Amino acid sequence: MKYRKQILTLHKILGLATGLVVFIVSITGCCWAFKEEIEGLYSDYKTVEIQNVPPITVTEAQTIAQDVFPNNHIHGAIFGKPDEAIQVIFYDREPEFYQDVFLNPYSGEIIQINNNLSGFFPFILKGHTRLWFPKEFGEQLVGASILIFIIIIISGFLLWIPKQRKNLKQRITFNWKSTTRWKRKNFDLHTVVGFYICSLALILAFTGTVMSYNWLKYVVYKSTGGEKVAAFIIPENKSGIKTSDASEGVAPIDQLIPKLWKESPNVENYELHYPESDTSSIYVEVSKTAGVFYDSDFRFFDQNTLEEIETPGIYGKYKDAKLADKILRMNYDIHIGAIGGIVGKIIAFLVSLLTASLPVTGVLLWYGRNYKKNKTLDS
Repeated sequence: MKYRKQILTLHKILGLATGLVVFIVSITGCCWAFKEEIEGLYSDYKTVEIQNVPPITVTEAQTIAQDVFPNNHIHGAIFGKPDEAIQVIFYDREPEFYQDVFLNPYSGEIIQINNNLSGFFPFILKGHTRLWFPKEFGEQLVGASILIFIIIIISGFLLWIPKQRKNLKQRITFNWKSTTRWKRKNFDLHTVVGFYICSLALILAFTGTVMSYNWLKYVVYKSTGGEKVAAFIIPENKSGIKTSDASEGVAPIDQLIPKLWKESPNVENYELHYPESDTSSIYVEVSKTAGVFYDSDFRFFDQNTLEEIETPGIYGKYKDAKLADKILRMNYDIHIGAIGGIVGKIIAFLVSLLTASLPVTGVLLWYGRNYKKNKTLDS
């Protein structure tokens, strides 16, 4: 009895302390679940008419886009199928800047510019990851709260276990009558709903926490037998520094995307990242399956010779990934439900929505018990 009271006290205190954070993170998670599908309804600008002329080169796309934002850094450029616009991605951490410039792949014409820090989904993401607070403070608050939420889920399950087997049925069903009071209904909503979603809510919370804390990412990777570095590492060139020579013709970087398309024409797209320096390699992310990220290939090429270079990190070719590598790479797709396709996203949506109800019913449960106590004392 004393054991259960201690767990209840812990569950109640932690729940009241983090309830608002869990509610906001869960509701915004619901909204984020179908981001790709919703944005696809108004992204006609990404489709272009195929022309019988050579597409612009990687360097030309960089030059055209850089003229739009000359003082900002190009993170990379996505080169899709012949009927898809080139998406040049600008990103700066401080001050935060995140915009896309879409180019016609044949004429270089600027089709559209998107600000990824304004609008509905950027607003939702800021709420989900940092509660709309400044990044440094908000991300720490969310990370700590969801870590505590894992403890709340475990303690809630221990409290859910009935003392006697005959009481099990009322913990897994809503046996409401016309005379059932709202306090009982609220208790059932908290305990029954909590029981059915606790395992999936635990998965969503844990995968979110892995993204928040590098130390936890390291622990997960090493505990599952990981042997590489649990980080994204761009290797250096093997050929060192080479001075440019205009007489050499087409630059190696401009040969890379056509070469990759010829080798693997059935992928979704190639996201090329321009070298950060004269000594760093060209990094290309190969998206192979629409809607998921875990099976993408991360390939690195010497910027002078286009010789492929292996990385010591876990983000390399998917076919070379071992179990521990795959588990970590799947983390984000598991978190948003994309790992299970549209069905997985629906499940993630419903679990997030029901998770948002738990802090509400929990607070009402706490209020009802305390209100009853105060009323008894007053009388």
